[in-house]
Amino acid sequence: MIEGIREISLAVKGNYQIETILFYPEIYSEAEAKKLAPHADLIEINKEVFQKLSYRDTTEGVLAVAKSKSLELSDLKLSETPLILIAEAPEKPGNIGALLRTADAANLDAVIIANPKSDLYNPNIVRSSVGCLFTNQIATASTAEIIAFLKEKNINFYCATLQNSTSYHTQDFTKPTALVVGTEATGLTQEWRDAATQNIIIPMQGEIDSMNVSVAAAILIFEAKRQRGF
Repeated sequence: MIEGIREISLAVKGNYQIETILFYPEIYSEAEAKKLAPHADLIEINKEVFQKLSYRDTTEGVLAVAKSKSLELSDLKLSETPLILIAEAPEKPGNIGALLRTADAANLDAVIIANPKSDLYNPNIVRSSVGCLFTNQIATASTAEIIAFLKEKNINFYCATLQNSTSYHTQDFTKPTALVVGTEATGLTQEWRDAATQNIIIPMQGEIDSMNVSVAAAILIFEAKRQRGF
């Protein structure tokens, strides 16, 4: 289920198959709905039905039902020198959405979720990503499967962690690279830290030793983009 004009438009742009458009005609017309997704079935709904289906307090009068995509590692199409974001076991939809927005802004090759705890098509992730769920290549798998995939593809992977780390800006991210972040509460598991090409850290100069995961990921990603000349 996708709610909102921008989100539905991005799903169409991301080649998601829109099966049905549900519209509340007092807010969003049938003509607009037909234009939004020309090949979808249109269903007019009343206010009561729309309010039950919608998640937002402010709404635009239109929702879509779309077919989900495969989230298999084998389906990812990567460039010769890919830049990938990997997040291990993120739980909060807001953090996942923010990671996807950052990935879209940097035009990453892919986002991979290790040991997922949430359904990626959760309406709150659609909302918090402002539709960037549909603009990124995404895969989910176990940590072991992802590490094996990276090694098979000869992709260096750098794990953001406090333990045995070197400053992130000293590393070369111009080669095939994956940047790996964990949860704010527990960080990355030992499996990632042991297998990493290099463990990296963002130097902290205040009293705390960690940042919001989406902020940390953005710092690492845009250092890689800087090295690659944007």
